[in-house]
Amino acid sequence: MKHIKLSFSVFIVSLLTLLFSIAPGKVEATETGNGETYIIATDTTFAPFEFVDDSGEFVGIDVDILAAIAEDQGFDYELRSLGFDAAVQAVETGQADAVIAGMSITEERQQTFDFSEPYYESGTAFAVLDDSEYQSLEDLEGQSVAVKTGTQGATIAADLADQYGFTVNTFDDSPNMYQDVISGNSAAAVEDYPVMGYAIESGGLNLRFIGDNFEEAPYGFAVLGGQNAELLEMFNAGLENIKATGEYDDILAEYGASQEETSSSSETPAAGSGETYTIATDTTFAPFEFVDENGDFTGIDVELLDAIAANQGFNYKLKSLGFDAAVQAVETQQADAVIAGMSITEERKQTFDFSEPYFDSGTTFAVLADSDIESYEDLDGQNVAVKTGTQGATIAQSMADEYGFTVTTFDDSSNMYQDVISGNSAAAVEDYPVMAYAINSGGLNLKIIGDQLEPVSYGFAVLAGENQELLQMFNDGLAAIQESGEYDEIVGKYLGDSEEGEISSSNGFLAQLVNNFPALLSGLGTTVYLAIVSLVIATILGIFLGLMRTSGNVVLSGIATVYIDIMRGLPLIVMSFFIYFGIPQMFNITISSNLAGILTLSLNAAAYMGEIVRGGIQAIDTGQTEAARSLGLTNGQTMRRIILPQAVKVMVPSFINQFVITLKDTSILSVIGIVELTQTGRIIIARTYQSGSMWLIVGLMYIIIITILTKLSNYIEKRYVGSRTTR
Repeated sequence: MKHIKLSFSVFIVSLLTLLFSIAPGKVEATETGNGETYIIATDTTFAPFEFVDDSGEFVGIDVDILAAIAEDQGFDYELRSLGFDAAVQAVETGQADAVIAGMSITEERQQTFDFSEPYYESGTAFAVLDDSEYQSLEDLEGQSVAVKTGTQGATIAADLADQYGFTVNTFDDSPNMYQDVISGNSAAAVEDYPVMGYAIESGGLNLRFIGDNFEEAPYGFAVLGGQNAELLEMFNAGLENIKATGEYDDILAEYGASQEETSSSSETPAAGSGETYTIATDTTFAPFEFVDENGDFTGIDVELLDAIAANQGFNYKLKSLGFDAAVQAVETQQADAVIAGMSITEERKQTFDFSEPYFDSGTTFAVLADSDIESYEDLDGQNVAVKTGTQGATIAQSMADEYGFTVTTFDDSSNMYQDVISGNSAAAVEDYPVMAYAINSGGLNLKIIGDQLEPVSYGFAVLAGENQELLQMFNDGLAAIQESGEYDEIVGKYLGDSEEGEISSSNGFLAQLVNNFPALLSGLGTTVYLAIVSLVIATILGIFLGLMRTSGNVVLSGIATVYIDIMRGLPLIVMSFFIYFGIPQMFNITISSNLAGILTLSLNAAAYMGEIVRGGIQAIDTGQTEAARSLGLTNGQTMRRIILPQAVKVMVPSFINQFVITLKDTSILSVIGIVELTQTGRIIIARTYQSGSMWLIVGLMYIIIITILTKLSNYIEKRYVGSRTTR
């Protein structure tokens, strides 16, 4: 028995040592004056108010405003990205102290929440396909209008449906709502104006607004009614302060969401006068302008402008405002020019004077670099991958019958590219610069075939009749760098040369591992931490359940059986939602996401552990029980001294297997805001398109950690079995 106790102690100490050595770090936060850190819930994606940018950072108007106010007022917080419904519910159930998520202040919500002073004035707008004939709401008669369930836009559309004679189609998220319009199933979509405008601009959606904004609804920071009044007061005071200092306006301008009319600017600067030109540009339009992995603002537009300025000897200040704000800045003379991948159109020529085109874009096909496919005719009988709802998808559909290929659709570009690389599809279709940039920066082994379809030119623009000297210098400088070859070097740096087949050093397998290792290690730490803690709890609970099942007591056996049947019948995702949202609301208690995750895994695994214990006990020959009783041992003594020591050896392999299953089950917990290893991989792939290498890295990390922990468990098992054999 001493060997049994010693081995069990070694097992527990080993688990706890590993647990604390890899436990995920806590969120860094200094404390408020009362020693408290506020939990603020927000949405996952509601651009430009909260979203994950190209560098993997969680940013947006709400995020920056909250950070500025917290700094101004000296309080600290932990921001939890849960999704809008989950964020609101987290405050209602006491899981969070407040919510900031582009949340409209309505009378209905004011019955449950206390709101701050409005920090953004919004409104609801209708958008239709850019080339459609719809010009007003009257034109929507007999058509379908797409809305997102539960939004202010859905309410407004339902109110207007009878008046304008359209039918409302509901969707769970904005991307599907937009795609329903782009695919032609619905004539219009309804959404908050700033969100819709940002999606059109940054997402490249071929939509335009019709009609006026409806029912302007301000956004507010919210706490549960009667709770956290001090936090609400600090938010209001901080909001007033950052508005007074101008920081509030700077934040809105950064995301192209400025709400104030701008005033006329000073005189136009002249070259050589010592003044500096102000050039406006977009915030993110890779590869033309974007923030790279080092946090630097770069891109084709940025480097072309720098080269032309150096060639012509003028100075400039580049302002990253967002496309709409950049164009408006030139119109109101807050900026002297704009360079932002701006298409030269007849309509825009009425307001702006354009330079000579500096880039011609269009839609293109790409195939594997070593394939025999050289033209569209070679695609006969093949599959062509497209991204749902894009211009490339429309073009591919229109060409499918002519060239005899089949169109396969995907929800995102990374899966579309991987379908070609894996050989399932022969080609992929995408906008040329985006495709070329993905090939170059993503290290995709593809080449472009055929000509660009439906080309459009990009130009540098000034207000009509203004800054003609600057426009002339841009044209002269562009011609000079094109002649010198510098232009080709800049474009090639971002779009690459399909013949060279070079892979960006920043996106190879090792670079992916090195660049993302801290994030992956954090996700792995969370995964193993949750699995080990859950397994320890599940083991203890499972032993009791197994003993109850084999006790011979009808009541105890029945309770254990009911528990096991319920836990094995409930999906993990349902259980996690119930524990994290349902229990706090029912009993008015607070449960952290990590605790909810541990409880979910523990209660689920305990059911299986109970059956493992039952099976181990019943595997021992009943004759040993009879022999023990004939020697005068009680039932308890027989179980402790005879049955369990032998049963444990039978159970250990199943215990190890259950640990592996529990570790892999942690991937379910991302639904309640836990970023474990699999979810970390998804986040990285969303910005790098490197699904092949990233899933290989994630898979290897799972294999390595499972192998290490399995070897440790096997070592402990061998020591235990060996000690029992020698006695």
